[in-house]
Amino acid sequence: MQDIRKYIEEKMSMSHIYQPVMIKTLLELGGTAHKTEIAKKILSYDFSQIEYYERITNNMVGRVLRKNGVIEKDKSTYHLLGFNKLSQQEIKEIIVLCELKISDYIKKRGLKIWEHRRRNRKAVPGSIRYTVLKRAKGRCELCGISKDEKALEVDHIVPKNKGGEDTLDNYQALCYTCNANKGDRDDTDFRNLNAPYGHRLDDCIFCSISKDTVLKENELALAIYDNFPITKFHVLLIPKRHCIDFFELSQAEINAITRLSHEIKSEIIEKDSTIDGFNIGYNIGEVAGQTIMHCHMHMIPRRKNDVINPKGGIRAVIPGKADYTN
Repeated sequence: MQDIRKYIEEKMSMSHIYQPVMIKTLLELGGTAHKTEIAKKILSYDFSQIEYYERITNNMVGRVLRKNGVIEKDKSTYHLLGFNKLSQQEIKEIIVLCELKISDYIKKRGLKIWEHRRRNRKAVPGSIRYTVLKRAKGRCELCGISKDEKALEVDHIVPKNKGGEDTLDNYQALCYTCNANKGDRDDTDFRNLNAPYGHRLDDCIFCSISKDTVLKENELALAIYDNFPITKFHVLLIPKRHCIDFFELSQAEINAITRLSHEIKSEIIEKDSTIDGFNIGYNIGEVAGQTIMHCHMHMIPRRKNDVINPKGGIRAVIPGKADYTN
């Protein structure tokens, strides 16, 4: 008794509700429980699953039964038409008919009727989960809600059943509601699946960068030094897929470029301790100064006194607009 109490009160470190639910279930079932019984108890707390089947109830089942005059709906409550006229025997007979229908359907179709709920259920390794949630700053990357308000889940941006890979650049942190709403067939959030990441242009200098000049790379992006640096260690971060500008990037590519920028920052600061800041940005379109029509991000190290007055920073791209206090 004291050991369990001490563990729960003093040692239990929680990233979810699973531990106390499992202990509670074991206590309720006499100290022993099958994994399925424990899983069902955890499921009873999972609001995302309830929300999923609420949508099924409203948009599929409820609509069909209302159309056929079997039920009626009053706001969020459903009523079986004619229920008050049924005897207890008739109720039992109809329940048996429903059970037969369920049994026959499962026998005919097999367990594949639940495949849409089984996909992508392989647990994400703890180290990967930690990295994804840390990168998201503890907030859902779609709606922005804090992990303190809703539990966050690690989601594949491109679903596994659409060819999505188990890589950091294809993971995002979503609250359980956004993850349930997204589903495992959604490809509209971030990526255009019709623009494969292998897309290159023969006459684009960023599509044919020599491996010898690459500082660092990951699955979707790479980094090189600028051939015409504004300051020492001026770096360009470039998506491997040919796309024109920032607004054509998928979220996975943005993730890849962001992750690479953090790694490059650490490395060049280690090389040069005089770096005190950075200007980071994209030129989008000729009127904004873009000369190479393959998206790239400038990462420009800044040092104290490298200009007389750095105030306004990137605002200086328009002459006279840097000092906005006058």
